Amino acid sequence: MKNTLTPTCLFLALVLMCMGCSTKAPLNTASEAAPNPVQYFHVDPATAGEVTGKVSYAGPKPTPKKIDMSEDPACVSAHHGKAVDESLLVGPNHSLANAFVYIKSGLEGKTFEVPVTPVVIDQSGCWFHPRILGVQTNQVVKIVNSDPVTHNIHPMAEINREWNHSQGPGDPALTRKFIKPEIMIPVKCNIHSWMRAYIGVLDHPYFAVSKDDGTFQIPNLPPGTYTLAIWQERLGTQERQITVAPGQHAVADFTFKGK
Repeated sequence: MKNTLTPTCLFLALVLMCMGCSTKAPLNTASEAAPNPVQYFHVDPATAGEVTGKVSYAGPKPTPKKIDMSEDPACVSAHHGKAVDESLLVGPNHSLANAFVYIKSGLEGKTFEVPVTPVVIDQSGCWFHPRILGVQTNQVVKIVNSDPVTHNIHPMAEINREWNHSQGPGDPALTRKFIKPEIMIPVKCNIHSWMRAYIGVLDHPYFAVSKDDGTFQIPNLPPGTYTLAIWQERLGTQERQITVAPGQHAVADFTFKGK
């Protein structure tokens, strides 16, 4: 029998052949708009200012409390048995060291480059050094152990991820990052209960720690009005408004009353 196609079948066959020969061009993803690069804020050196000040302690100078390190003879030896609590360091002129000072508000809408130099925490003499430190978000924190004993560094973050890691004598340095602002993250050693540190994480570089004489300096600050905050691990937090004029510096002294 002769196999003939009806007009309808012939039409459908032609349609299918055309569909098979015609292919859709793939989406040109390269032509899609690329995300805009991050625009970092850079301070104009001609208008940059600074904040300076001094932190003082009002009241009788506290008697340092002796720390019992007898559970680890190597720690006792490092301090010759004379280690004292460093949570409240008051100097001879009632200066207050280890207070964390930072710009709390006033920098909104500005994005700052992350420093390439790591911040270092050293476990030395069965202490964390420094005890109080600041770091920018995503800046590398490098942890080293200079002691002949094993330590365990345990930042007890609430906004960032909490972690803890043991580090023996001679172990390689650890590197970590904190990706969100958080004031302040307490740090402890799970092996030596007296070891304490605190980390202030900010998304900008405008912070400082008061020195032994109570002074601090926050340089290269763009002109503006800010909330300046100060934190001390035993005495709490204070805040005040400051205005930094172009090319000038503001002075902000703080006094904490003894508890």
